[in-house]
Amino acid sequence: MTTAIIIFVLLTVAGLLIHLLCMRILAWRGVTMRRTKFGLALLFDTADEDGTPVRMLNVNGAFQSVAYATDELWSELACEYQREQARIISELPRLRRVAVIGGGGFSLPKWLVTHLAPVAVSAVEIDERIIEIARESFGLERLEREYAGTGRFELACDDGWAWLRRASEPFDLVVNEAFSGSKPLGPLACDEGARVIHDHLSEGGVYLATLRFPLEGRKSASMFETVEAFGREFGHVWLVPEFPGEPTQTGNNTLVACDIDLVEAGCTPLAGFER
Repeated sequence: MTTAIIIFVLLTVAGLLIHLLCMRILAWRGVTMRRTKFGLALLFDTADEDGTPVRMLNVNGAFQSVAYATDELWSELACEYQREQARIISELPRLRRVAVIGGGGFSLPKWLVTHLAPVAVSAVEIDERIIEIARESFGLERLEREYAGTGRFELACDDGWAWLRRASEPFDLVVNEAFSGSKPLGPLACDEGARVIHDHLSEGGVYLATLRFPLEGRKSASMFETVEAFGREFGHVWLVPEFPGEPTQTGNNTLVACDIDLVEAGCTPLAGFER
């Protein structure tokens, strides 16, 4: 028994030393670690292909946000799939009230508020630690400060599903960016979720969601089940792939659902992608 206790203590001490060493190595490389509701968050700066500084947030092994880390680009979108979503949103026929479920670094809410006046944006993030990180490192505090009292931006720390159910006024656009690994969207991916979203959209309102899946193979099944669920609820559904030429690669694909034909209404980025 004594030998077993000694071995246990030695292994515990060794594990602690390895953990401390890893933390020192990460700190030396400029990586900050934070505990969040859904796991360990790693925050670090790097640069894109053009050499522009970007800041990245990785939570529990999955990247939640990538944003430019310069003052002049603080509200611009650093990821191409989000820029494609912005092109879609900017061509929607009517846009006054927007709900964004899932905050991360709040890249899309920042872009919406600063680029699409006078749109009013409500953002919902379930993890208060993520909100703290976004305020400190992703420009959320600046957004709140500069638009305080304008009615252009409001933030709720809440479960997005429950928050949407309680919403009393309809939205012209609901954006769902809440995802974790291979199970994005949570209850908002099923038939019931599609009905709840439909009920909280204005007439002709639009639902947009990020689906992180490959386009082919076993791992794509959940994505197409989600597409089918929204196809049963809405008149039109589009799926815009991030990597159309690489169907087995996991990508941030964009689902768009609406009762009206958005392409006919002038939203050209959706042309050719209706399911």
